[in-house]
Amino acid sequence: MIGEQLLELLRAEGYAVDWVRDGELADTALQTEPYDLVLLDLGLPKRDGMSVLRALRARKQAMPVLIATARDAVEQRIAGLDAGADDYVLKPFELHELLARIRALLRRAQGRAEPIYSHKNVSINPASREVLLEGKPVTLSSREWAVLEPLLARPGLVLSRQQLEDKLYSWKEEISSNAVEVYIHGIRKKLGAGLIENVRGVGYRVPRE
Repeated sequence: MIGEQLLELLRAEGYAVDWVRDGELADTALQTEPYDLVLLDLGLPKRDGMSVLRALRARKQAMPVLIATARDAVEQRIAGLDAGADDYVLKPFELHELLARIRALLRRAQGRAEPIYSHKNVSINPASREVLLEGKPVTLSSREWAVLEPLLARPGLVLSRQQLEDKLYSWKEEISSNAVEVYIHGIRKKLGAGLIENVRGVGYRVPRE
């Protein structure tokens, strides 16, 4: 029940989410997909979450890990942090706190400390999903946001169409062949044609200047 609620919550927030229910499947998924973040329950069947975490770090995978653990399991929390977890959330957890911790870890992974991203005349607030163009609010769809946010977070970084598709769709969702182009077209219409540029044969980026 908790997993289903989290899945619905995170998808409603615009995240593409893959959910696996045991440690063996989790380890397989982590070896095959470049995730932005892992929300890891330590009490998994077949293979416990601590083993999954240690294997992840042994492979030198640097993706942030947020562990979910019981409120009274202090030693388990310490062991998880020492094994390479970046943060933990206590069960039963407050959903708004969980989302705030996810946003903080994603900012840190992107090399940012500030909670609002600004580039030229565009600003976005990941906490409120507010987008401003020259100080005036602009409404983006959840999938336009999912494309814009990782590009605006790191100007100059080129993301391929595949990387952007991974931020739009989870495993079981059907992917339209031109989905990324459609959402970028929508963003350009709302925020300006020069905000996102094509890098021929490679992908898309927000230019540094």
